[in-house]
Amino acid sequence: MAALTLMRLAGLSGAALPLAAATLFVGAALAKSPKLPETVPVPVLNQSQPAQKDAPADVPLPEPRPADAPKPDQPATNEPSQKSGQHKDPRPEPSANAPRPTEKPTEAEPEAQPPPIAPQPPEKPAEAQEEKMLPDPRSADLPEGKMPDEELACRRRLKSMGVDFEEHKPEHNPEIGCSIPYPIMLKTLGKSIAIGPQTELNCEMAEAAARFAADVIQPAAKAEFGADLKSISQASAFVCRPRNGTRKLSEHAFGNALDISSFTLSDGKKIEIGPAPPEKDGKFLNAVRKAACGPFKTVLGPGADADHALHFHLDLEPRRHHGTFCQ
Repeated sequence: MAALTLMRLAGLSGAALPLAAATLFVGAALAKSPKLPETVPVPVLNQSQPAQKDAPADVPLPEPRPADAPKPDQPATNEPSQKSGQHKDPRPEPSANAPRPTEKPTEAEPEAQPPPIAPQPPEKPAEAQEEKMLPDPRSADLPEGKMPDEELACRRRLKSMGVDFEEHKPEHNPEIGCSIPYPIMLKTLGKSIAIGPQTELNCEMAEAAARFAADVIQPAAKAEFGADLKSISQASAFVCRPRNGTRKLSEHAFGNALDISSFTLSDGKKIEIGPAPPEKDGKFLNAVRKAACGPFKTVLGPGADADHALHFHLDLEPRRHHGTFCQ
């Protein structure tokens, strides 16, 4: 058959000769190859030991997974395996459900406490506070058996001005320090100028108020409003007390101060003292306030402080070099 094939190949054209030679070479190779078995045993995973012995030696079998291999979510241990021939740790392995020891709670840091507040002494009653008033030499003034000449002369001047007044009993408070040895109670500040309510002053302060009303307030009212001054409303005269917020006695405690809250004119117009009066009233009040600085040693009013927002404070407090304090 091979000879016949060669003869046929010889009869082929030269162009087909390489293809025929390649076919002849493949056929010869297939004739010499050994015969392969029809079936091949397939290896089975996880076979028992006897089954593994029967498997062909040239087919590799997968090794079984060791029982003690660490799980992905468990850390590997350094214990030797049984295959190495070493003894296993006799201590039982902890169960997965065994309770774990609770962690000791961390002690919370104590919160920062504010420093202790020192106990404050209880407030003393007003009487105890008044006992600690700063001393004033006028607190020791007491009436004598006979009225001094200067007091008598002051009263004669008041009468000549047409001032109506009454004598009043002496004022003296040894616990606080208030004192007026020879006070008077004013009813008017002249023949046509009334004052109220009841106004208790020392004679020197009464004379200064009467002169100021007649010489300053009356002309200012006539010039600004074309009317006469009829009366003056006072907010405070003699009051036995200290100055606001201090331990020093007020000039009111000696009948040496007068607070004026408003003026009333003969036509019925009332001019009240305040922080924002009408324009014409404000002009009159400013003129009176400015003129008061000189005859009086202290002049206070709206804008000086909150205590004097609604009145004029006038007093004769003695000052060094006969100075004045006007605000």
